[in-house]
Amino acid sequence: MTPSSLVRPSLALLLAAGLSTLVLPAGTAQAATATTPAPTVSAPVTVTSTEQLAPGVTYGSFQVDTPRGATVGYLLTADLRKNKVSVGLLHPDTVAQRQVVSAMTNDQGAVAGVNGDFFNISETHAGVEPTGSASGPEIADGQDLKFAVPTAQRFGPGIAPGTSTRDVFGVGVNGKARVDTLSLTGEVRSAKGRIALSGLNQYALPVGGVGLFTAAWGTASRVRSTCGSDTSRNDPCSTHTYEVTVRRGVVTAVGQAPGAGEIPCDAQVLVGREGGADVLDDLVVGDRVTVHENLESDARPKLTFAIGGAPILRAGAPLAGLDTKTAAVRTSAGVSADGRTVYLVALAGLAPASAGFTIAELADLMRSLGADAAVNLDGGGSTTVAVREPGQAAATARNNPSGGVERAVANGIGIFVGRS
Repeated sequence: MTPSSLVRPSLALLLAAGLSTLVLPAGTAQAATATTPAPTVSAPVTVTSTEQLAPGVTYGSFQVDTPRGATVGYLLTADLRKNKVSVGLLHPDTVAQRQVVSAMTNDQGAVAGVNGDFFNISETHAGVEPTGSASGPEIADGQDLKFAVPTAQRFGPGIAPGTSTRDVFGVGVNGKARVDTLSLTGEVRSAKGRIALSGLNQYALPVGGVGLFTAAWGTASRVRSTCGSDTSRNDPCSTHTYEVTVRRGVVTAVGQAPGAGEIPCDAQVLVGREGGADVLDDLVVGDRVTVHENLESDARPKLTFAIGGAPILRAGAPLAGLDTKTAAVRTSAGVSADGRTVYLVALAGLAPASAGFTIAELADLMRSLGADAAVNLDGGGSTTVAVREPGQAAATARNNPSGGVERAVANGIGIFVGRS
């Protein structure tokens, strides 16, 4: 807890109490290092509406008048101490698929949600279609859905030094939220030896790596996983690839090029590039193999929900190296120091309420809300907050996304009440 937080209420508390104003003095956030530029949120933050969606869940709006103009923001809070309140992954039916936030919120029975991670939205590789899949990991209801692409292959603005696409916002089996980092462990075992896995259902594999694709991936082509490199998303696609299909523990097909189409629930597809292609080439039809994978977090306990996000706040202080110049429409997820309160913020998308925040300003805002740790999520036209108010049949988007309509996105964070 910073000294300033002892003498002024958090914005989240003001939202819960009703209309009020909170002044964020410039530079009040404690810097992670002496070289961290001071955030520039110095104007009053005025709460303009607030309501309770359910016991332990609040929704409200606020406005900040910056030198660039007015920025309207929307805040969702979830008190995880309430035994019926939880947060989890909003996602389409498959990893390589996109859906608007309001539809995911309704389909999964959430009371509210925001958009999630940056994703494979466009392509520079001729003949290769965007997969629509997220850059970072995904865990839903304890099931590992995907791992992280190499950091150089992510979409979105630059990230703070020392962070990567493996960083996530999630919730552990103890019901506490946190910002953490995931690693992939896994291998392919056969009588011919062991092959380490370096990917799971992701649109880009490390150079020389082997990736596992399951039914959760969907029908999208797996060619994109062999494009780009560990240093550039736009580097050419590899011409040295190999694919192996395993069904019920037996190799049933092999080929030089990654394929596409539905993967049966009892099947697994292995894709290798460069050195990874060489080791897969040793497998032939009829070989018996076992494949296992696991996403492991740096901290404990095990995460039951995780979504990729770029850390911007740690131990109540903005990270060093955050951008202080580029203002944009943004989305963020944060958590209190005790892991029991989740803060989801989305900014308005259309003028005249869309001056936006820099990432440094966003970090300072999340700290002022009461967050001890926070991540930056996808922004711009992807930023969406969807809410189902009491008595309403369906959730709808509230922030007027900057594209004029909701953008289909890879995933999101939902707030659930009474979910078993």
